[in-house]
Amino acid sequence: MVYDFKTPVNRKETGSEKWAEMYRNNPDAGADIYPFSVADLDIKMAPELVEGLKEYVATAVMGYDLPTEAYHKAVIDWMKNRHNWAIKKEWIICTPGIIAAFFSAIRAYTEPGDGVIIMCPVYYPFMRAINNTKRTISNNSLVRNGNHYEINFEDLAEKAKDPKTKLMIFSNPHNPVGRVWTKAELEKVVEICAANDVLILADEIHHDLVMPGHVYTPMASLSEKAANICITATAASKSFNIAGLRNSNIIISNPDLHAQFKEDMDMTGIGGGTNVVGLKATEIAYNNAGAWLDEFLALIWTNHQQVKAYLAKELPEVTVFDLEGTYLQWMDFNAFGLSHEKLEEIMHQEALVFMDEGYIFGEEGTGYERLSLGAPTDVLMAAMERLVEAMKKYRK
Repeated sequence: MVYDFKTPVNRKETGSEKWAEMYRNNPDAGADIYPFSVADLDIKMAPELVEGLKEYVATAVMGYDLPTEAYHKAVIDWMKNRHNWAIKKEWIICTPGIIAAFFSAIRAYTEPGDGVIIMCPVYYPFMRAINNTKRTISNNSLVRNGNHYEINFEDLAEKAKDPKTKLMIFSNPHNPVGRVWTKAELEKVVEICAANDVLILADEIHHDLVMPGHVYTPMASLSEKAANICITATAASKSFNIAGLRNSNIIISNPDLHAQFKEDMDMTGIGGGTNVVGLKATEIAYNNAGAWLDEFLALIWTNHQQVKAYLAKELPEVTVFDLEGTYLQWMDFNAFGLSHEKLEEIMHQEALVFMDEGYIFGEEGTGYERLSLGAPTDVLMAAMERLVEAMKKYRK
């Protein structure tokens, strides 16, 4: 490897959300304990990004800024070269993060009381955005088939028929179950939604994080029909570990939907732009750091394989799901017969392994854990050894 993915970065007392949470859960966690919850990385940033930002900050004026022509070109070229999706400058709207875009889309395209379809277990801010805007969750639960999840299309069709259902929030690649939906699956979702006048907010923030043997397809790229009902949320934040810079690209080709989204941003006070450093970081990452991302993907695949093999041997009660995309490993601990409260206690107080508890992704996640694989392999496997040692005591 050209890049350093072996040296962990200790983020204690740096303001890191997941580190602060770890110490809230266990103030006695030692200096060698790293959290694996929130989806950001405790590894060194791409040197191309570090050096590029140093050069930029040395001469920049941190005033009110807008995306430049160079910025738009970087985003357009990335989508074309990486994902074979030809987008246009006028389709791109920058927002201060993707979660802000969830709220804007829900407000723009629905009214209080309207239904919004999600597929649990799913990224919990989906639920928070729906509840906080006084809309109604319509849950089209994913169907587990062994160590693989599938879409219940019959149930989706029934829920989409409800005249109060106006929007679907769709995760691709899926967080937390790690599916990269096939073209055929995406086409079926579009067909159902289009037939029932349901718009799709496609959360594709993990679009660059795809494992060997799988291909990510931007939902809006499928057809004119798909593009006409899709609001696509993307960012460089997961790919290059720059979520704290609060910069995302929302891609909307339908001019009416584009205008509605922009109107909500203006009405809520976030229409004036995003983070100037975030804009530059995205541009630098897309132009210069592709090789770093390729090696990072190799690290994630190695970590997935090692975790899966190790737990299959030492703790076969745990189902480690196949990873198709994201760097988030979904695991089932229900064979131990523990309550989710007890499982969480064991993780935090005995194993000292701090993951995202499955129940926060919906009741379908009860008894599951979501583990970030975005860590040096040695750090990750040391955590797995602690996990095995703790969980062996709770075998039936």
